[in-house]
Amino acid sequence: MDSLRQNKVNSLLLKEMAAVFQQEGRALLPGGLITVTGVRCSPDLGVAKVYLSLFPVKDKSEVMSRIKEQGHRLRGVLGSRIGKQMRVVPELLFYLDDSLDRAEAIDKLLKG
Repeated sequence: MDSLRQNKVNSLLLKEMAAVFQQEGRALLPGGLITVTGVRCSPDLGVAKVYLSLFPVKDKSEVMSRIKEQGHRLRGVLGSRIGKQMRVVPELLFYLDDSLDRAEAIDKLLKG
């Protein structure tokens, strides 16, 4: 169960990471859309798991590896945005959120 502080930090990071990917998304995924679907911080607020949804992408693993390579720079951009609210910017771990793909597949199975 997350604490109130964790929930506040999660929502702050979700909002700010969405803005970062709105700016940086064209370089990481030209012609595509990167959506931040969720952020979960560790209890010590040192690590943040960022869940991303990619659309329309054929090779999602390649795009995710490109995002992970740029993780340090993205953390720096995030730090410049939230530097006044947080003392330490958490380490960012990026994960692919495929829940929308699974929901779409289930929907197709139910319809046909």
